[in-house]
Amino acid sequence: MNTSTPRVESNERIESVSTGVGSWWLYLAVAVGGTWTFWLAAIVLGVSFDSAVGLALLLAGLAVPGVSGVAFVYLVYDERGRVDFWNRVTDPRRIEIRWLVVILLVPLGASVLAGVVDLLLGGPGPMWGEGVTQFGVTPLAIFPALFFATLPPILEELGWRGYALDRLQLKWSALGASLILGSVWALWHLPLFFIEGTYQHDSVGFATTGFWLFMTGALAASTVVTWLYNNTGRSVFGIIVFHGWLNFTAEIIVVPDLIYYPLWFVLASAVVLVWGRKTMTDSPDVSLPPLPSD
Repeated sequence: MNTSTPRVESNERIESVSTGVGSWWLYLAVAVGGTWTFWLAAIVLGVSFDSAVGLALLLAGLAVPGVSGVAFVYLVYDERGRVDFWNRVTDPRRIEIRWLVVILLVPLGASVLAGVVDLLLGGPGPMWGEGVTQFGVTPLAIFPALFFATLPPILEELGWRGYALDRLQLKWSALGASLILGSVWALWHLPLFFIEGTYQHDSVGFATTGFWLFMTGALAASTVVTWLYNNTGRSVFGIIVFHGWLNFTAEIIVVPDLIYYPLWFVLASAVVLVWGRKTMTDSPDVSLPPLPSD
């Protein structure tokens, strides 16, 4: 059952629950600052994420947004809000079949379309990722790709979309909330470009063209995620599936960044043009979590 409530409260009521300890900026400061504490420690120690210590620091940093999100939910909301949170995390029935299809088709379609465009422009087209090419020799080689495709979305989205996005949409339009959260989401990744054993360090590099595409691409991806979130009854479960499937398709289908990321900007722009910047839905208002009782 969807226990969220429509945006019918007065402006004063909204402001009273969107400031103070439950404010979006405080959560984001805790999430980014907590993660950076672990990842900057890896930089200072000079450890790679391929090492045991480095992996422990990586996972600890990854866990901060989600752990902080759950903590803020329990700090800010009453029992109704907490039930609403876990319902959004665990109940797939909030997602209509058509939106489940969209969740599964968008990441795959973006990778395949980018590969086709590259082929038409004279490039090699889509290629299989390392996990797929090694699968025939060592079937277990696919598991690292599956692990890193699914674990980060779970650890991240309990906070990014599980807590922060609702708080941002109390004050900002869906597009404004997406751009703020997307900017912070991009910044959150920054230390990874300086640590060996990460995709950002080993495959992209700091201040390269790929770096700027990755960082700005977070804004487009965040906009698409908000669109999906607002159209699936604020389903965190659906966003975890989308984020994980996005990571996995990027792992198994390799396409040029110069084509792949612009496609996400095209999609994000289409979403805003068709559904509108305020809610990115057919409704004039977005649903909110149940507010604490007076």
